[in-house]
Amino acid sequence: MQYRAIPEGYMRVGELAKKAGVTVRTLQYYDKEGLLSPSAESEGGFRLYNDRDMARLIQILMMKQMGFSLADIKKRLTQLDTPADVIRALTEQAAEIRRQVELLSKSLEEIEALKAEIAQMDTVDFKKYAAILVNLQMKNEMYWLIKYFDDELLNHLQDHFDQESGKALMSRFRGIHSKAIALLQNDIAPESEQGLTFAKEFWGMVEEFSGGDLSMLPKMTAIAERLEEHDDDWKRRIEEANKFIEPALEAYFTKMNYNPFETHNPFELKEETQL
Repeated sequence: MQYRAIPEGYMRVGELAKKAGVTVRTLQYYDKEGLLSPSAESEGGFRLYNDRDMARLIQILMMKQMGFSLADIKKRLTQLDTPADVIRALTEQAAEIRRQVELLSKSLEEIEALKAEIAQMDTVDFKKYAAILVNLQMKNEMYWLIKYFDDELLNHLQDHFDQESGKALMSRFRGIHSKAIALLQNDIAPESEQGLTFAKEFWGMVEEFSGGDLSMLPKMTAIAERLEEHDDDWKRRIEEANKFIEPALEAYFTKMNYNPFETHNPFELKEETQL
């Protein structure tokens, strides 16, 4: 629609740009991309916008601030013809803002946790910083243990596990300790068929975790001891589980005529390995 003069309720592109705090070039670009076209045009060729266009522009700017691409914004833009349309649009934006607030809160928690861990380190170690951040994002509650890893152990774990496989293995380790406690409480003999089956499963997980490199076990045992110092409940669970695990492994190795520890028992290295 063309007008000889600017009618009441309309504004030129420069006025709209000023009110919204954007540049005229931005509005021209939005017009070109089909996001916001002027509702009318003057006889002299001036683009004319009204209050509805202003509301649409505010929608665009709010979604852009929330991190949406222009392509996503174009899909999400709704018509604002009725109060119900406006309420629906505001409800959607409020939900997205809540989601963004939650994400930012989590990011803040991760940053504060990382800051606390860095404060306990003696040297600058960006590899550890990155590993801690990854584990924070994975919601791994034991992320703080990473500061005790040496380069060899950290490299080993990063070479053998990604996020998903690492989480899955940790879950299995927790589960197998629970299984050991249940077997102990049910008076299952460690040397019984059930006990030997358990020992085989447990040792298979140890080999998977170590990647077959048994020289890693003393380091991993030392890390487990750090966890026990930090968490009394975990310490009690490990102590209870080991009452079954240790004799079950001994019976399993005896039956297999196999001794993986010619010189050391990884369950008795409290003095020899310090991380």
